[in-house]
Amino acid sequence: IDNGAYPSPLNYGGFPKSVCTSLNECICHGIPDTTRILDGDIINVDVTVYLDGYHGDTSRTFMVGNVTEKTKHLVEATKEALNRSIAICKPGVDFSEIGKAIHDHADKQNLGVVTAFVGHGIGKVFHAGPAVLHYRNSENNGKMQVGQTFTIEPMLSLGSTRERYWRDQWTAVTRDASWTAQFEHTLLITETGVEILTAYEGM
Repeated sequence: IDNGAYPSPLNYGGFPKSVCTSLNECICHGIPDTTRILDGDIINVDVTVYLDGYHGDTSRTFMVGNVTEKTKHLVEATKEALNRSIAICKPGVDFSEIGKAIHDHADKQNLGVVTAFVGHGIGKVFHAGPAVLHYRNSENNGKMQVGQTFTIEPMLSLGSTRERYWRDQWTAVTRDASWTAQFEHTLLITETGVEILTAYEGM
């Protein structure tokens, strides 16, 4: 806000906070509260801002203190799944190739892919087409075109990939309380490939 931006999630569809914070078994859309974060936890922070007429959406899972090797594997593999899916993006590529890249990597890492939530077109509006599926699919969502902007935001799980919702109707958690991780970037298709619009130092 100090820099002239507005937090896109605030009051979006009734969402009550400015960011999403998803702890451990929370898949996505967690509402920030007074829960104490403990050593060994993981937390995803999903930030979207509206600036100069455009939205930019990104998220990252943070490891807190001393995490288990299984947890570290989950987080690192999810980040790599995002990176691999970004690497295949360029003009003329089918959007379904994103899901294949993510799912292939998840299978090799013995992790599950959450299918209920998708990436999306983004720009002057927060959520738009195309739907970017993170799992193997044969959906005809078109081919990437120069100038398109969209998000890729895979969510991988140590166990169940099915979701249930808390009473707030926003917070989605795994049905078996398995931990999940997520990473996300907003991307632009260029004439020569892809640009990460939400890149940050040390990513």
